[in-house]
Amino acid sequence: ELCAYRHDQVCGSRSLCGWWYVFNAVAPNTESPSTFLHVCSFVDVFLFISSAYGCGLPTFTPVVSRVVGGEDVRPHSWPWQISLQYNREGEWRHTCGGTLISHQWVLTAAHCISTGRQYRVALGKHNLVETEERAVFADTANIIVHENWNPFFIRNDIALIKLESPVTFTDSIMAACIPKSGFVLPHNEPCYVTGWGRLYTGGPIADILQQALLPVVDHATCSKSDWWGFQVKETMVCAGGDGVMSGCNGDSGGPLNCKNADGAWEVHGVVSFGSGIKCNLAKKPTVFTRVSSYVDWISAKMVAY
Repeated sequence: ELCAYRHDQVCGSRSLCGWWYVFNAVAPNTESPSTFLHVCSFVDVFLFISSAYGCGLPTFTPVVSRVVGGEDVRPHSWPWQISLQYNREGEWRHTCGGTLISHQWVLTAAHCISTGRQYRVALGKHNLVETEERAVFADTANIIVHENWNPFFIRNDIALIKLESPVTFTDSIMAACIPKSGFVLPHNEPCYVTGWGRLYTGGPIADILQQALLPVVDHATCSKSDWWGFQVKETMVCAGGDGVMSGCNGDSGGPLNCKNADGAWEVHGVVSFGSGIKCNLAKKPTVFTRVSSYVDWISAKMVAY
């Protein structure tokens, strides 16, 4: 196929329409080096045109408010939320959250991945302990941890998971949108963390998916000495810190969901770390990997794999 533009939709007689990434190549049998063909290479949903699939617009609208407090979500209102599970002696256990960003790619945290473990991705789940007809369990084809992931300083805490097969989007399985590269959320922007993490410090993992309002804390505040200080870098985003609500153990890898100007939900953060003393310590907001700092990295890996 020849594509006229950098991102084209190509429809084949034996397949559904898909988005293709366009590379330039010198046209054969031409004397002019300035003559190019547009050579197409398939990427199941390229980041910059993912909105064509209706990303970030769930069938079941999240019931959100500015009331502070964790709560059960409306079923399937965050359809990009996944449960990353590992096999322990034949039993699948939830270990982290993650975000579906295309038909075949999941975004999560690097610290969620351990060498030697067998993982699967649960999509379309609401209650982890119940059998649900809408749920899909996908094996992994590739797990790509950021090459500069530093577990000691918690830098570049981001990873991608390629599913073995593309999943079909339904009213309970859908992709979140990716923010523009370099975009910085304003202070106090209302965003929501979602996950099956512990309901409180030392408490049990939640059965039902939870959501909590976490207003964004700007870098100038979050990097103050009595907040997170030098531990927080500009490739991170802080949210919460009021001493009431935060992410907690088991939420790691999951999304910080923020609504854009068009009304679609974007994944602006990947849950990275919080206080080791308690989940909701004042001036110790949940720290997320800032997705907008890694758009180029995400794009490159999706093309390469």
